[in-house]
Amino acid sequence: MKGVILAGGSGTRLHPLTRITNKHLLPIYDRPMISYAIEALVLAGINEMMLVTGGTHAGEFLRLLGNGHEHGIDRLSYAYQDRPGGIAEALGLAERFVAGDSVLVMLGDNIVERTFRPTVEHFARQGGGARIVLTEADDPAHLRHLGVPEFDAERRITHIIEKPEDPPSNYAVTGIYCYDPSVFEVIGTLEPSGRGELEITDVNNYFVDQRTMSYDILDGFWGDAGESIDAYYAVNDFVRENGANKG
Repeated sequence: MKGVILAGGSGTRLHPLTRITNKHLLPIYDRPMISYAIEALVLAGINEMMLVTGGTHAGEFLRLLGNGHEHGIDRLSYAYQDRPGGIAEALGLAERFVAGDSVLVMLGDNIVERTFRPTVEHFARQGGGARIVLTEADDPAHLRHLGVPEFDAERRITHIIEKPEDPPSNYAVTGIYCYDPSVFEVIGTLEPSGRGELEITDVNNYFVDQRTMSYDILDGFWGDAGESIDAYYAVNDFVRENGANKG
């Protein structure tokens, strides 16, 4: 399995902090935000990865990470997304790098308390399709800003709704996704959403409709440090007090 870390976007929700740098280079406690995603993938057993970024600060990732060896990466590649075209479009840039392997995609502003290595192991045994990581979020107001799965009586996902007014469950889809190589064919069929982007929720719902979507529920804290200024500082506080990426 190869890893893809998505670290693009304009970071408007973290203005004015992101007027001077990419949000994924902002500090979380004592190191740049992006280093937590890299550490999470390495701890999950993934040592070949691509970082997809964009904007005017893309070169700073190369200065920070170099060839990735100091971070436990055997092979680190880079891709440049020349416009904010959505998560699915950014993943599509990694098709040649993935080269027919399965892939784990992680949004670079996601921070987890505990390793998701079990998800990688479960997906390896799954034999194809997709597998996503969910987190429990009891606050309906927060769920209205996230992707929320709907379940049937057997707890299978029947649909994922993006930013629902009436959340169908108290679980949210985190920015951690596993796919087989067919994901790139799926991306090729997508039409831009109303905001002009290729949506990862549409990708996930394809696998739901094919009945090849599975999921795990994350153990411990999950935070999206790019969601808002308040969320950014809440993640900082959590990591400072409790750490991240624990086994």
